Amino acid sequence: MAKQNVAEQFVDILVRAGVRRLYGVVGDSLNPVVDAIRRTPDIDWIQVRHEETAAFAAGAEAQITGRLAACAGSCGPGNLHLINGLYDAHRSMAPVLALASHIPSSEIGLGYFQETHPDRLFSECSHYSELISSPRQMPRLLQTAIQHAIGQGGVSVVSLPGDIASEPAPDKAWETALVTSRPTVRPSDAEITALARMVDEAERVTLFCGSGTAGAHAEVMQFAERVKAPVGHALRGKEWIQYDNPFDVGMSGLLGYGAAYEATHECDLLIMLGTDFPYNAFLPDDVRIVQVDVRPERLGRRSKLDLAVWGDVRETLSCLIPRVRAKADRRFLDRMLKKHAEALEGVVKAYTRKVEKHVPIHPEYVASVLDELADDDAVFTVDTGMCNVWAARYVSPNGRRRIIGSFSHGSMANALPQAIGAQFTDRGRQVISMSGDGGFSMLMGDFLTLVQYDLPVKIVLFNNSSLSMVELEMLVAGLPSYGTTNHNPDFAAVARAASAYGIRVEKPKHLAGALKDAFKHKGPALVDIVTDPNALSIPPKISREMVSGFALSASKIVLDGGVGRMLQMARSNLRNVPRP
Repeated sequence: MAKQNVAEQFVDILVRAGVRRLYGVVGDSLNPVVDAIRRTPDIDWIQVRHEETAAFAAGAEAQITGRLAACAGSCGPGNLHLINGLYDAHRSMAPVLALASHIPSSEIGLGYFQETHPDRLFSECSHYSELISSPRQMPRLLQTAIQHAIGQGGVSVVSLPGDIASEPAPDKAWETALVTSRPTVRPSDAEITALARMVDEAERVTLFCGSGTAGAHAEVMQFAERVKAPVGHALRGKEWIQYDNPFDVGMSGLLGYGAAYEATHECDLLIMLGTDFPYNAFLPDDVRIVQVDVRPERLGRRSKLDLAVWGDVRETLSCLIPRVRAKADRRFLDRMLKKHAEALEGVVKAYTRKVEKHVPIHPEYVASVLDELADDDAVFTVDTGMCNVWAARYVSPNGRRRIIGSFSHGSMANALPQAIGAQFTDRGRQVISMSGDGGFSMLMGDFLTLVQYDLPVKIVLFNNSSLSMVELEMLVAGLPSYGTTNHNPDFAAVARAASAYGIRVEKPKHLAGALKDAFKHKGPALVDIVTDPNALSIPPKISREMVSGFALSASKIVLDGGVGRMLQMARSNLRNVPRP
């Protein structure tokens, strides 16, 4: 058997760690690794058009599968392009291994062509970023990187000079066991006892849930029933907690709706479950607060806590539920459910008047129809900006759908590349990219990646020819909009020119048929929908102090936005409220 080189050993370790594809753009310093992949049947090289796409795609794959995903860039500018997508993956706790190939090892530090220092550059967006300077460091360094990414949830970066990748791997190479999954974390008995005492003493408990409630839906519902607590959520908690939830009072924050704000401020005990909710202006400062999180560094960094609990949400609630007394008084819960339904009734009326005849098309109407027509297990990837608003208010989770966006990092242009990574995990699953025209055009080159691999991603393009979220920010500051208008092509024609399916929609009556036709198409498809740039949205309960860098408009054209099928759920939940 021929002796392995370092690149072959590197690829073998990735395969043993469960990596099935490496996203990237080829380049000279990366060539030994790409060639090793070419000769390895259990892993594929996915050629994208921009390395930023590679990192976003890997991050989305990791979020969908829960397994380690990987991306790569060649030396200097090549791997530097990865950084934005890696920031997003890291802040989303997606386990991603990034290979930053490097200039020849003998030239490092001498100002060589394309020289950077990737082991330093990526330190802020990773748990681990190190340079392999000798073949003898393999495979221990790569193993350590993998265990950081999986164990801590986030990014690890390995910098590998091209010449070292071509060198023979050392004899007696290590083949130690690899960590490929994370353990659960149980709080101490003292913390559980303290939390149970606080719950028993409280008269009005509210739960506020984030992405850390993934896998804990049943426990959250059981606990809410036991203590008669309304349940609100942050944006990243929506897909995990909103469905089948008779205690739902909506979402708080900049994209908020319903009664979540009131529920968190009118309780006497707020329990934050698995959320690193960034907007402390939306959190109360005059109620007792408990935070439960598996990441101890996140405890108390948004608000002053009365109790910090280090543990998984599911484990914590499993320990807590038998320890707390069941509450019989549901007056607070029922009052919040009524407020929630009333709030949703009001905003629905704001967008339903003649919406099916409105030209340009209301984006709320597009999102509502999309939600109705999408598969029950669809994956939605969502561009940052107004698409976040429409997804937050219209996409209905059900325990099977996924909603992925740049919800913590807030990058533009994330939806298309994330859709690529999501679709590679399962070609038979419907993947829908809710793209804005600004975000889509920023990384539009990777639409060609969909065509090249015949990925059946469906791009639903909200095309209002503007950067409308930025326009809102300017309105907040009392500035006239400037530099926010996009002069766009017919994106459907661009799609067809690239040998994909493309259709343009300008009238509401054509919308449903266009979406159905695109969804039936076997390959990639783009639906270019001309939407109203004046259809803007603001959250309830918002003041000027809350919106630094966001969106509060004094304009009379602002709509509150609708909430789609969430109103139906709120009405259904009201059946549980006793009538006077």
